[in-house]
Amino acid sequence: MSHLARSVSRQPALFPGEPAGDSRRSFLRMGGLTLGGLALGGMGLPGILRAEAAAGLGKSAKAVIMVLLPGGPSHLDTLDLKPDAPTEIRGEFSPIATNVPGLDLCELLPRLAGQADQFTVIRSLMGFLDDHNTHWCSTGWESHPPMESSAIVAGFPPGDWPSLGSILSKRFGPRVPGVPPAIDLTPIDPDARFILRTPPTQPGYLGSAHAGFEVEAVDRANIMLNGVSKPRLSDRQSLLERFDQFRRQGDQRGFTDGLDEFQKQAFEVLASPRLADALDLSREEPRVRAMYGLEQQYPGERQGRTLLDQFLMARRVIEAGARCVTLAFTRWPFGRMLRGDFNWDWHKDAFAEARGVLPLLDVGLSALLRDLSERGMLDDVAVVVWGEFGRTPKINANAGRDHWPAVCSALVAGGGMRMGQVIGSTTRWGEMPLSRPVHFREVFATLYERMGIDVATTQFHDLAGRPQYLVGEQRSIRELVG
Repeated sequence: MSHLARSVSRQPALFPGEPAGDSRRSFLRMGGLTLGGLALGGMGLPGILRAEAAAGLGKSAKAVIMVLLPGGPSHLDTLDLKPDAPTEIRGEFSPIATNVPGLDLCELLPRLAGQADQFTVIRSLMGFLDDHNTHWCSTGWESHPPMESSAIVAGFPPGDWPSLGSILSKRFGPRVPGVPPAIDLTPIDPDARFILRTPPTQPGYLGSAHAGFEVEAVDRANIMLNGVSKPRLSDRQSLLERFDQFRRQGDQRGFTDGLDEFQKQAFEVLASPRLADALDLSREEPRVRAMYGLEQQYPGERQGRTLLDQFLMARRVIEAGARCVTLAFTRWPFGRMLRGDFNWDWHKDAFAEARGVLPLLDVGLSALLRDLSERGMLDDVAVVVWGEFGRTPKINANAGRDHWPAVCSALVAGGGMRMGQVIGSTTRWGEMPLSRPVHFREVFATLYERMGIDVATTQFHDLAGRPQYLVGEQRSIRELVG
């Protein structure tokens, strides 16, 4: 669990086009949110969408789900196969046709192939560094302070860059009481964080008040304080000790702004059933659990476990009212491959690794897109799936592919974007962008625009008081939103 505080003094409008200010209609009033005179205190995302429609508000996206594939997935074996390449480049898999003419995917992704009209593939993504650091996937920026096994990259502002979820927290605040704007579902054990390098919902210069809620840092079963009245919360010594450790972390990093409000918001989360209920997958109907593969047995996986539950949990948390959910998907357990765990850093046995994880990704991601669509949420929830770089065109002596930051692929869906297309292409063997190079910051610009944020004018101040634009000079991908 990370810091949850939000500034309640002069905040921007909760929804695009709504006036900002202390008395804005969308802020907390009498214990609930209002929108155009409609009370929203008990609503999740579907109810909010209906209320927005009744109020005649615009059709911007309302939430983002970011699926990280840490370690650097191979574009040549997933979304950009080269079947006419020599054996040492094309690999062991064949492309299969999708329901979108001209868009092929790896044969290990048949469910997604049948739903290609629900997403877009970007094949010419560029701007990455040769470093296992998801910093640019989380924040949109490659510059960062020194980290474990990741040297400093100059150009970052004092306090470092904030994540997408933290930007949404700062810009809009919580959607509903008891549900933080940004939720991090990724494991927090040392090996997993070593691969990520950067917490996926780090607050950067925005301060600890806008860090995401790290689900794995708390006991999900005890996230809500059943039977404890709000006046008694401040008397619970164990709870205060837990908050004290968050406060100390903030003090050590110099991000102490908003901690009193953080404590208030943390009480709110623990006292509310909303987030606890969203994280309790036993409440989901069996048909939906089966769609996500949760009712199957996986004897070939370690301890029979998978991380497929993260996809369903992401949908449930968004539906409960979060603005941004980040998850990291691999085979279970996610960690260092040198220690026998799993990620996407396939320097050896790449095709055996792909045969293990791609069918799982196919189940989880296709279920997420189908579920969002069936619930009428897909146009309002943007989904992005990517890793920190691609892999070498040439297969190495260990049947693996090495790091390749020159180009990679990504999948984007929902959020009112144009789906069922391919953006960009790579050279003959997948070494470089060929047509329509897309910088990864253009993806961020697109997501911000769909959330109703004007990246050309929006600025926040870093810890030195200097204004910072969100994506520099990059702008939205017109093929998606033009």
